[in-house]
Amino acid sequence: MGMMSRAKRSDDWGFPRWRPYGSSREAQKVRLCDRHGCSEPGNCPAPKSPNSPERWYFCETHAAEYNRGWDYFAGLSAEDAAARAAEEAQGARSYARAQHYAWGGSGDGSRSADEMRALELLGLDPDADFDATKKAWRAYAKECHPDVKPGDEEAAKRFAAGQAAFEVLKQAEERKSWKPA
Repeated sequence: MGMMSRAKRSDDWGFPRWRPYGSSREAQKVRLCDRHGCSEPGNCPAPKSPNSPERWYFCETHAAEYNRGWDYFAGLSAEDAAARAAEEAQGARSYARAQHYAWGGSGDGSRSADEMRALELLGLDPDADFDATKKAWRAYAKECHPDVKPGDEEAAKRFAAGQAAFEVLKQAEERKSWKPA
């Protein structure tokens, strides 16, 4: 009978936890940027042409440069380009219509129902900016302030409603311009 050689046991005994995860002896494969002369990792795929599954792989800098010069309608006839644009616009309109669930009323969907009521009370359009809001609030306050119309209960109620409306719009503007530290 011949002698069989014994298999040697490895140091980790088959348990991956005895060695760090991802530690292997092979070199890590890194795709380089497809731009000639660039040695950065190419981790941003970009289509070689419209409707093509083939991709370039650029670094972030060259991907941004490529995207600036990208023409979505390159190679299409005028009719095909118009049809594609109409199809894209249809999809975008559907999303814009659904994003605020129509509870905000008119406008672009970025304002709440309370903000829309406040704008209506001050006589402003739904897309009015905050400077126009301040101007409208000052005019509204001059019209029905209790100091201007002393003893008029209706004017005092209107002033309080206008004050609350301005506060709602002011807080919305602060939320919009707030940036974390």
